Amino acid sequence: MQVTSNNFISLADIALHKPDLQEAVSDGTRRAYYKRAAAMFSEGQEHGEFMRQQAAEAKRRALRNLPDNLELAEKNLKENGFQVKWAVDADEAQKLVIDILKSHQATLVTKSKSMLSEEIGLNHALEAVGARVVETDLGEYIIQLNHEPPSHIVAPVIHKTKPEIRDIFVRELGMEPTDDAGEMVAFARKMLRADFLASHVGISGGNFVIAETGSLGLVMNEGNGRMCTSVPDVHIALVGIEKVIETVEDYATLDQVLTRTGTGQKLTVYTNIINGPRREGEADGPREVYIIFVDNGRSDVYATTYAEALSCIRCGACQNACPVYRSVGGHSYGWVYGGPIGAVLTPLYTGLENASPLPHASSLCGSCKQVCPVDIDLPRMLLDLRRDLVQQKVDDKWKTPMRIWAFGMQSPMRFEMGGRAARLGKAMVGDHLPSVLGNWTEYRDFPDFAPKSFHQMWRDRQKGREQ
Repeated sequence: MQVTSNNFISLADIALHKPDLQEAVSDGTRRAYYKRAAAMFSEGQEHGEFMRQQAAEAKRRALRNLPDNLELAEKNLKENGFQVKWAVDADEAQKLVIDILKSHQATLVTKSKSMLSEEIGLNHALEAVGARVVETDLGEYIIQLNHEPPSHIVAPVIHKTKPEIRDIFVRELGMEPTDDAGEMVAFARKMLRADFLASHVGISGGNFVIAETGSLGLVMNEGNGRMCTSVPDVHIALVGIEKVIETVEDYATLDQVLTRTGTGQKLTVYTNIINGPRREGEADGPREVYIIFVDNGRSDVYATTYAEALSCIRCGACQNACPVYRSVGGHSYGWVYGGPIGAVLTPLYTGLENASPLPHASSLCGSCKQVCPVDIDLPRMLLDLRRDLVQQKVDDKWKTPMRIWAFGMQSPMRFEMGGRAARLGKAMVGDHLPSVLGNWTEYRDFPDFAPKSFHQMWRDRQKGREQ
């Protein structure tokens, strides 16, 4: 997927001028935020925090021992009949999948939800070699029909209103117009059924890989995931190397917080542990299952102070809590991951020079850390990335303004003159600044300056006492 994160400001401005997007994202994130709180603390605040700390420790332990866990996972996966492949980057991952498709003469692929497949641009690569790729998660299906990427980790179509989705179905599939959500879902199910039954290869992501048992863990709310992983003869699972955890107990711990924070449920409708291909004597299931472990920059991050970001379990809670994301949606971030986790991962995976505005796309309110089910310190990493931008001289647009500010602060006289000039300027321009400075005041009033500075008030007070 092309990285356009350096256009964050202009993309955010476009999003702010879309009333339907504002309504959809605001409503969707607000409901998800409160559902998460109700589910996490349904048995009390103390129990919710205990689950969170247990989950955080499970991921930290898995990351501390990541090389050993990957070796153990590969060994046990192979013993269970999985075929394990390794991809250094997106190009290599694409080639591995294409080679598997060609070896089976597969031309129809059904996919369940996978953010990693978006990250490596898999759909475009498969279509370029003649394969037909069908997204089967309802949200992913809708945005595929509309030729756009997902805008949220869990709810890819969160930026669309119901009338917009209706119009997509009418335009792309010839559906009879209806505003009934149930009828739209039934129509989509009918359209997808034939593809499920005819598919040669099913592709999924992977929430976790359990090293001790050599198992793939998948959680989902739609039956499409099981159809993709059991109906075709070949199942390919794309998994980031950071998704390996140590034990089944860790899986149970992480699953509990993932479902609560991701969808506000104590348990998703489908919770799967896949232990390999169809065994002799079994009536169904894929005959071959491939696990493709993808690095794509993760090893580089693992070697830095940002390794904690690899603990992310892709629940989307930080997006639902973030005031910036709730205002501009996911597409403004210019790559696969939006919100606070995207503002951290995108610069780390694609390079600071390709995503320099994102570390600043935060108020540093700390809501993201409060809701993170594995307690990732996102505010700290955003601050560290801002420091890196300065040290690496990637982001110099604040250099001149900060020099002017420093010059004014070095002298009481300059400071006072600057304050007077600012008050005079405010009186002249009113509540809205001109030119490029107007981007800030387009959506908020320019605050009034105090009639007198604290220094002036203190000086007047001292004069009064002397009299």
